[in-house]
Amino acid sequence: MGIFSRLADIINSNLTVILDKAEEPEKIIRLMIREMEETLVEVRSAAARLIADRKEAARTQDRLAEAEAEWQRKAELAIAKGREDLAKGALLEKSKLVETARLLIDDLAALDDAMARHDDDIAKLEAKLREAKAKQESIEARHRTASSQLKVRKRVHDSRIDDAFARFERMERAVDSVEGEVESYDMGKGRTLAEEIAELEAETEIEQELAALKARIGANSPAAPETNTAPPSTTDRRE
Repeated sequence: MGIFSRLADIINSNLTVILDKAEEPEKIIRLMIREMEETLVEVRSAAARLIADRKEAARTQDRLAEAEAEWQRKAELAIAKGREDLAKGALLEKSKLVETARLLIDDLAALDDAMARHDDDIAKLEAKLREAKAKQESIEARHRTASSQLKVRKRVHDSRIDDAFARFERMERAVDSVEGEVESYDMGKGRTLAEEIAELEAETEIEQELAALKARIGANSPAAPETNTAPPSTTDRRE
């Protein structure tokens, strides 16, 4: 069953309103496009028949004009030969052709009007078809985006992810418990002899490095003025 009942329905339709009311917009737009394409084929076929009829009528018109001229020539010939009766007969045949040509002119005008209407209908129908295809692309793009977002939402809210994180937390707590047990064995114990000697060695290295640093800085600084640092004599002490 088609969406539209006739060509005018398609041309005058508001596709947005139809799709907004549809329960299945994707299906409806596909049906619209198919019906528009079928209608366009029918309208083009009708226009092709009109064009063929117009061409045939034009050829008939040319033949009538030639026949009129021929009967006119015969009438003139009959008069020249003194045969008025034949001239009247030729003119009668010519008048019949003139009447037929007059009716044909009316037919040609009607065909021209019909072709103009078909041309206008085809242009409007093609515009509607382009609009429908653009809406189809928009709907399909929205559907792809929504489907992708839905897939992501489902994964984010998947209970299996929560279960996995819960398992990770339980594993971390188990590791913490084992590490706590290991550290508990080191609690309450004094330093071993090896640890104390290692500490002394580290202190010695630091003192040596500090002394070397002082010596290097002292060597780079200006010489300090000499001062009398000799101890006082015994005489001076008695005084």
